[in-house]
Amino acid sequence: MIMKKVCILIGGLCLLAFAVMPAQAFTVKSLTMTIVPDGDAQVDIHYDLTLFEEGAIFFRISDPAAELKKAFDTNSMKPVTVTQATGSSARVLIPSFASVVTDDNGTTMITPSVSFERAQKVLNQYWFAPLISPDFSPEITTIIFPDGYRARFDNLLVIPSVPHQLGMN
Repeated sequence: MIMKKVCILIGGLCLLAFAVMPAQAFTVKSLTMTIVPDGDAQVDIHYDLTLFEEGAIFFRISDPAAELKKAFDTNSMKPVTVTQATGSSARVLIPSFASVVTDDNGTTMITPSVSFERAQKVLNQYWFAPLISPDFSPEITTIIFPDGYRARFDNLLVIPSVPHQLGMN
């Protein structure tokens, strides 16, 4: 009987500790945007989730792929397609992501800036927001153009627009 009460007390204290301490949450490890010659992009994102977040996804409280889609939809005139989503990664296809301008000097591609600030605001509306501390800024963002040129950014919540003249590495 005493052992049962001790177990209940310890369990209650553990729950209280989890409720009071913010946990590291959704963390974007890498974001790779591969641009093809017509300006379409394949975006691969790798992230870590806590056990709590995995449970939220399991119970359909949260959907990282849907939030990723919303983040990219704001910059796209055409519908964005999530082709793959797992507990640690997602793949998104974005039509006409980069502007393609061809003139006498050659072809220049310009990617739009991409902000993950909205994802943070959406997450803050959930009841469990005070319990987690997500990091939507990718540790490494890489934009790969058709000629192999790569632009890299570290830990940015807003990825800037990148102009690149093809063939001018």
